[in-house]
Amino acid sequence: MADPKPRIKVPKTASKGEVVTIKTLISHPMESGQRKDSAGNVIPREIINKFTCEFNGQPVFGCDLDPAISANPYMEFTAKVEESGTFTFSWTDDLGKVITTEEKIEVS
Repeated sequence: MADPKPRIKVPKTASKGEVVTIKTLISHPMESGQRKDSAGNVIPREIINKFTCEFNGQPVFGCDLDPAISANPYMEFTAKVEESGTFTFSWTDDLGKVITTEEKIEVS
């Protein structure tokens, strides 16, 4: 499988104290481990099991994901921004692989 590719939507600018909406989507099959291939063999479980978002090193949002989550998990949440900085997003899968990306926001 190719490396999962995250897509992030964070406003480039905001006013101090503004609540911004953050949208994330990552391409991932989220194989539950309950399906079988054409030969009848169980396809091993491989899901993203954890997501976190930090702003300037402080936690903003995090959650654990279960096998019932669909492929290409999409999340939308809000954050109040008081200063310019960087959002850091991390997804961890069952194999221990961590996919991380960052987005900056300028607060005026």
